[in-house]
Amino acid sequence: MAEGAAEEAPADGTGESAASAPERGVAHIKSQYLTTKEQFHQYLEARGKEKPPQETEAREPDGHDLAEPKNKRARLDDGPPEDGLAEAPQDGEAAERREQPQGQKRARGQNKGRPYLKPTHYDGTRLCPSLVQGSATKCFFGDRCRFLHDVGRYLETKPADLGSRCVLYETFGRCPYGVTCRFAGAHLGPDGQNLVQEELVAQSAHPPSVRNNLDKALQQQLRKRKVSFTQAERVLRQLSQGQPLGPAPAMPVVTSQATEAEGAPGPGACGAHPATPEPDAAIPGSPVQTCGPLTDEDVVRLRPCEKKQLDISGKLYLAPLTTCGNLPFRRICKRFGADVTCGEMAMCTSLLQGQTSEWALLKRHHSEDLFGVQLEGAFPDTMTRCAELLNRTIEVDFVDINVGCPIDLVYKKGGGCALMSRSSKFRQIVLGMNQVLDVPLTVKIRTGVQERTNLAHRLLPELRAWGTALVTLHGRSREQRYTKLADWPYIEQCVKAASPMPLFGNGDILSYEDANQAMQTGVAGVMIGRGALLKPWLFTEIKEQRHWDISSSERLDILRDFTHYGLEHWGSDTQGVEKTRRFLLEWLSFLCRYVPVGLLERLPQRINERPPYYLGRDYLETLMASQNSADWVRISEMLLGPVPPNFVFLPKHKANSYK
Repeated sequence: MAEGAAEEAPADGTGESAASAPERGVAHIKSQYLTTKEQFHQYLEARGKEKPPQETEAREPDGHDLAEPKNKRARLDDGPPEDGLAEAPQDGEAAERREQPQGQKRARGQNKGRPYLKPTHYDGTRLCPSLVQGSATKCFFGDRCRFLHDVGRYLETKPADLGSRCVLYETFGRCPYGVTCRFAGAHLGPDGQNLVQEELVAQSAHPPSVRNNLDKALQQQLRKRKVSFTQAERVLRQLSQGQPLGPAPAMPVVTSQATEAEGAPGPGACGAHPATPEPDAAIPGSPVQTCGPLTDEDVVRLRPCEKKQLDISGKLYLAPLTTCGNLPFRRICKRFGADVTCGEMAMCTSLLQGQTSEWALLKRHHSEDLFGVQLEGAFPDTMTRCAELLNRTIEVDFVDINVGCPIDLVYKKGGGCALMSRSSKFRQIVLGMNQVLDVPLTVKIRTGVQERTNLAHRLLPELRAWGTALVTLHGRSREQRYTKLADWPYIEQCVKAASPMPLFGNGDILSYEDANQAMQTGVAGVMIGRGALLKPWLFTEIKEQRHWDISSSERLDILRDFTHYGLEHWGSDTQGVEKTRRFLLEWLSFLCRYVPVGLLERLPQRINERPPYYLGRDYLETLMASQNSADWVRISEMLLGPVPPNFVFLPKHKANSYK
């Protein structure tokens, strides 16, 4: 009866009953701000300066979304619950136990069938890259070129500029996208030439703002499978034969020409180590050899105990977040006080194949002073080879192994959480990677695979013996996903099992009180994931030990900075703008769950509490609270201009939005 009364209370618009007897799993908001679903959307439509464009959603005549999965359509027909609980897999124990009406299915999992339009789809006519990069006399593709070479014709069909200021031109002194830039008016001369600010160009050239780029020569060698992994092969052979792992035997040193022929980037490659090429990088039987003196660095490798120690105890660690944990988002978190950042999960097999999209996950901004990359793989050979490749080509402070990914695509292939049940392969992966890496190796795990069968406490002593520098434990099992709360008492038990190896805890941290309580378990530090997506200023709150009642205009400024960083990272042409918009919309699917501090009746907000319908202190605050993806598109249009015709966006997770 109490639950039914709580659901019916907002119908009169006062919300008094809801305030006096709030439903479990719902954020406690002051009664004067509560409203109903109908009044909420009526307010947004009435106060909005313009309604969402008609082309933002592809619909059938009966009003259904063409892209909606069948199960979600049934849920939409019945209408979502007023408190917004049932659509979220992250809502905790209260949502898991809540009774569901017959004939209504919960929208869970991913929208695997969602429409995806490549960024190139939005360009009707594409200008030849040779013209964009200023090489009008010679086309890169010759007679086979399929791009447009008539700049005048291109300008006739090019959409209008989105603004009068180009972020790339103001930051770096030159926009590499030239006439194709959606802000081209800021840097095109009277004759259509691309203007350049020489002083800014010289300042931004050294050091480069983004490191760990993929060298084209290395990419070609990887695609042709001509890269040699001598050191990894030796380590794998020792592991398979049960031999003790030791240093590599002395080998003749090769010159940089041989190294480049083998596939490693040359001295001028961005992100490459300036150290002397190692003998392990040589092609067996290479006729090119040096005749100079042989130093210890050429034949002696660091032992695990001699590696640089990873001392991040007490620091705030931003979790590696798939899709949303991109470089622009990490820059936002660094600005608010994140100490340690890690790139998105990268598949080792895709890295070994030289896939550009996968190598992009390894890029590092110069503001990321403590940065690592996370690798996912299921077998020792690919993981060890990938570790050796990254050790030679990119600059990181640590490498992390993903042993916590719960998705079926990874789990069924033996990676992610599945490694916790494959101890033999897991051991070989850790030992092999530790031998070929010059930086510390860390591991991220969950409590186990099944919900009531914990494995972490048994694995931690073994990981310590295998030479792992640090372990991060997410207090949930694979089967549990984000239902129920993280098991911090079990994390406290695992701290003792891991000692003296440092253990970081992860799960359900959304305020400085949550972080303080987590540190009382004895962990070396905390990793923050979803909490950073809901409120990236959480790092500031933890360091200053306060609640920040951030205004809607300040939150919009954060989103504007994200779009600027996105245009720097993905480009300012149509493709870059739409890619930035897509990642902004994915992030907004989490940001809408934040409840401003001034509206809360009880502090702090819990991560498993979904906000009910409420009217904010101004129109923008109310708009940011909307869980309708059309309203997110409206926010993106405030920052990136109108969406292209036939634009469609469906969140990655079914639970993150409804129409």
